[in-house]
Amino acid sequence: MPQIAVTHAPSGLVHASVVRAERVTPHMVRVTLGGEDLRRFEYRGFDQWVRLAVPVRDDTRFDNMSDRFDTRAYLRFLTLPKATRPVIRSYTIRDHRPDGPDGTPEVDIDFVCHGPVGVGGPWAEAVQPGVDVALIDQGCGWVHVPADRVLLVADESGLPAIAGILRDLPRDTVGDAFVELIDAADAQPVDAPDGVTVHWLPRTGGEPVGDLALAALRALAWPDGTVAAFAVGESRLATGTRRFLVDERGVPKSHVTFCGYWKAGTRAPS
Repeated sequence: MPQIAVTHAPSGLVHASVVRAERVTPHMVRVTLGGEDLRRFEYRGFDQWVRLAVPVRDDTRFDNMSDRFDTRAYLRFLTLPKATRPVIRSYTIRDHRPDGPDGTPEVDIDFVCHGPVGVGGPWAEAVQPGVDVALIDQGCGWVHVPADRVLLVADESGLPAIAGILRDLPRDTVGDAFVELIDAADAQPVDAPDGVTVHWLPRTGGEPVGDLALAALRALAWPDGTVAAFAVGESRLATGTRRFLVDERGVPKSHVTFCGYWKAGTRAPS
C-alpha cells in the first residue's frame, strides 16, 4: 500500500549509539543517537526516514548487515541467526544536529509508547545510554509538488513526519495540518509557517483511529487553487484521505503522497 518512494543513500549502514532518552509527551519518547559515524549520514530534513536496527540481546550483531535494505537485502537479513540479529523498524528522523554538545553528530527519533505493546516503544522506554544501534537512510516521502496550498494528515505515529515537513516548508506556505493524538497532552511545539494552521485532534472519546481526522478533513472549507497533500499513519486514515481527495475533491493522484505506517487490529504504532 505505501506510495512513498525509497532512495538508497550512499552512506549505507551507519552505526550510532544511544546518547539519551527522554519522555517529551505522555505517549512519546525521544531517543537521541550520536557517534562519529553519523558524519556519513546525509540529512535531508522534511520527513526523512530510516530503517533503524535495535538490539534485542546483549550479543546482537550489526556487522553482518547489508548497506541497503531492498528486497534482496531483506531476504538476506532473514537468513541471519535469529538469536543475534537486530530488530528493524522504520522511523522518521525528528531532528539532526551536525555537532552535538560534545562535538559529535546527533539525531533524534520519536517513539510512540503504549506501555508493553509493540517493539520500538518498549525499547525506547527502557533503553540506556551507550546501547549500539544502526540505521540505513531511506530518503523522504514528502514530494515537492508545485501547489497553492498544502494539506497534511496524520495520527500520532505520523507526528514526527508532519513536524519535520512543517519545519522545512518555505515560510510563505499556506494550508492545514490535521494530527490525531491519543491525548491532548501529546501535542508538541511545531515550527509551522504562519500560513499553515495546525489542528490537534485528541481521541478523548475513544474514537477509532482516523475518524476525527477524516471528519475534520471533510468539514474543511475547500480552498481555491491546487493542493499538495501528505497522509500517513494508520492504514485506513492514509488510504481514506487519498480516496477523499482524489475521488471527491478532484486532487490529482500525483499530488497526494500517502503511506500506512500501521494497521488497526494488528498492533499499535511504536
